Amino acid sequence: MTEQLSLWSLIADATILVQFVMLLLFVASIISWVMIVQRGLYLRNASRNLRQFEDNFWSGVDLNELYHDSGNQTAAEGLTSVFRAGFREFNRLTQQSSADPEAVMEGTERSMRVALSREEEKLNRNLPFLASVASVSPYIGLFGTVWGIMNAFRGLANVQQATLATVAPGISEALIATAMGLFAAIPAVLAYNRYSASADTVFSGYETFAEEFSSILHRRVHSN
Repeated sequence: MTEQLSLWSLIADATILVQFVMLLLFVASIISWVMIVQRGLYLRNASRNLRQFEDNFWSGVDLNELYHDSGNQTAAEGLTSVFRAGFREFNRLTQQSSADPEAVMEGTERSMRVALSREEEKLNRNLPFLASVASVSPYIGLFGTVWGIMNAFRGLANVQQATLATVAPGISEALIATAMGLFAAIPAVLAYNRYSASADTVFSGYETFAEEFSSILHRRVHSN
């Protein structure tokens, strides 16, 4: 490839609007890659912590001991947060002298639902942005391409003899916008699909545990 059609020269010689489209796609790509790495690490840790907590919980450890060993409520993450929220409310309600078993379970389950909602939000954080980048980037790149090709053909009006060499630079710089749109969209859509499935799997584990834990507490409150 000659210097005239080098990648950098095509970007530098593009119109202001096409350069803005390229810059927008480049920034979106950088941000999405940061989120891809961050979400990947978070979901991997969430999945590992889920398995570790379940193994610890079903090992037969005393619930009061597990509650005190799991740290404080503000630092709790994932399944630990759901467990602490439910067990804390359960203990608070059962310590009341006029505690009704059904009212205790209703309050406990409500507390766990709130914790589950917070954890679901954490699992899905930044995924809507990746979905937006995946769906919008190709169209933004296509807009830059269409605009660049329009300018390339408009420039032919000032040329007496149109040749491939005449329109090649303008079309090439326009197509770079499409390439950058795909470069931003493809990793984002792959990450979104994978992380959405991972988040759903982890959250399903949270919900399953919450139901099983609720059954355990239900038997305990009715046995007293």
